[in-house]
Amino acid sequence: MYGKAFAPEYQGALTTLSVNSSLTDVLAAGTEQLKAAERAGQPGEVARSGLAVAEAYRRLGRVEDADRAWKASYRAARQAGDLAAMAWALWSGGTLARQRGALPLARRLLQLAADLGERGGDVVARGYSLAGLAETGRIQGDYEAVERLHEQLLAEARRRGEARHTVWALEGIAQMHRNTGRYDTAYALFEEAAQIAARAEDRRGHAWALRGLADVVSVRDGDTERALELLSEAETTCRAMRLSSALAYNHKMRGNILYRAGRYTQARELYERALAEFREMSEPRGEALSRLGLAKSLARLGRDRAETAAELADLAGLLERIGLRHAREMVARAHEELGIPADARATEAAR
Repeated sequence: MYGKAFAPEYQGALTTLSVNSSLTDVLAAGTEQLKAAERAGQPGEVARSGLAVAEAYRRLGRVEDADRAWKASYRAARQAGDLAAMAWALWSGGTLARQRGALPLARRLLQLAADLGERGGDVVARGYSLAGLAETGRIQGDYEAVERLHEQLLAEARRRGEARHTVWALEGIAQMHRNTGRYDTAYALFEEAAQIAARAEDRRGHAWALRGLADVVSVRDGDTERALELLSEAETTCRAMRLSSALAYNHKMRGNILYRAGRYTQARELYERALAEFREMSEPRGEALSRLGLAKSLARLGRDRAETAAELADLAGLLERIGLRHAREMVARAHEELGIPADARATEAAR
C-alpha cells in the first residue's frame, strides 16, 4: 500500500511544498526562505532551502545557477555539521553532473552522498543517492552492474511504501527491459509505475511512465496514434510543472515515434525542437540522441551520404567520450539501417 507521493528534497520550512508544485513556485519559495535563513544566521536552514533552489534550477535547465546553488547548500550544511544535509547537497550535485554528461563526477558525488546519508542516519538520502548511482550506470548501458541495485532499491521502496521511489525504480528496470527487447515485461512495469504514480498523485513520475508506455506501444505494437496520445497526456503535465528536461525528452520520443512510422519530415521537426531545448539546458546526452534522430531523418529525406556518415562518426566519438554504451550501439544500428558503413566518411572523402 502506497501513501501520497512526497518530495524529500523540499526540507526545513519548505516541507509544505508538494511533489507537484510548479518549479517556478518552488524556486520563488526556496529563494525567499534562503534569504530569510541567511539573514537569521541559520546555516542548517540555508542548506535545506538552498537544496530546493538547486533542484528547481536543475529541473528548469538553468545548470550554472544549479551548480552554484548545490555547492552553497553543501558549504552551509558543512558549517552546520549536518551530515544528512551534506548528503542531500551532494546528491543534487551528482544528479546535475549526470544531467550535464559528467558521468565519472556524478558517480563520485553520488557515492559520497550515499556514504554521508548512511553516516547521518538519513535512509532516504542514502536511497536516493544509491538510486542516482544505479541510474548513472543504466544510462551508460552497464545493465549487468546495476540491475541488481535497481531491484534492491525497488524492494526497499516497496517495503517502506514510498510511492515516488517505487515508481522511479520500476521505470528504470522497465527501461532496461525495453532496451534489451523484452517489450512485454517493459510494458507491464511501465504500466505498474503509471498506476502507482497516478494513485499517489506523483505527476512527474506519471509523465515519465507515460513516455515509456508510448515508446513500447510504438516499437512493439506499431500503434503510432496511441503512442502520440500518451505523449500528449504527459506533455500537459510537463508544461504545467515546467519540467524542462522531461518535456525535451518527450519531444525527442515523439520524434522517435514519427520516425518509426515513416513520417520523416515531422520527425525532423521534432528532433530539431528537442535539440534546441537540450542545447539551451546544456544536456549533452539528450542533445546527442536528438542529433542522432535528426541525422537519420535527414538521411531518409535525401541528405548526402557523406554528410550523414560524417555526422554519425562525430556522434560516435561524442558518445564514446561521454561513456554511453547503449547510445553507441544505437549509432552502430543507424549505420546498418541506413546502409552506410562505419568507415563511410573515409571512403566518401577518398572518392
